[in-house]
Amino acid sequence: MTRNTALAATLSLPLLIAACGTPQERCISNNTSEYRTVSRLLAEVEGNLARGYAWEERQVVRDRLTQCRRVWRDRDGRAVVGYEPCWQDYVETERYRVPIDPASEQRKRDNLAGRQAQLADRAASVVQACKAAFPEQQG
Repeated sequence: MTRNTALAATLSLPLLIAACGTPQERCISNNTSEYRTVSRLLAEVEGNLARGYAWEERQVVRDRLTQCRRVWRDRDGRAVVGYEPCWQDYVETERYRVPIDPASEQRKRDNLAGRQAQLADRAASVVQACKAAFPEQQG
C-alpha cells in the first residue's frame, strides 16, 4: 500500500461517521472531501487500467408477477380484502463493461496522481489542525 493510499484510507474513516461524528471527525471530513474524491477517482481509473475496461451502470425497468392487495365490496356492502396476481414494474440497475482508451486512462491516472500528491500535504496538515482544534477525550 502506498503512502497516499494509506493516507486516503485513514482520511476516509471519518466520512463513514460524519453525520454523527465528533467535532474533530466533522472537521476532518469537511476539509478533506476533495482529497477523498480525487483518491476515489484515481482508484477507479487504476482499476479500469488493470481490467482493461470500465464499468458503467444503467437502470432497466422490468415487470414481474406478484400478489397485489385488492379491496372490493361484497353483496352486503362490506369491504373484502384479498390478493390476486398482478404485474408490477420494478427498476433494476445493471452493470456493463465499457471499452477504454488505455492512453487516455493513463493520462487521466497521471493527472489524478499529481493532483492527489498536491492535496495529500494539505490534507495531512488539515488533519493535524483539526486534531489540535478539537482534541478528543480519551475514555
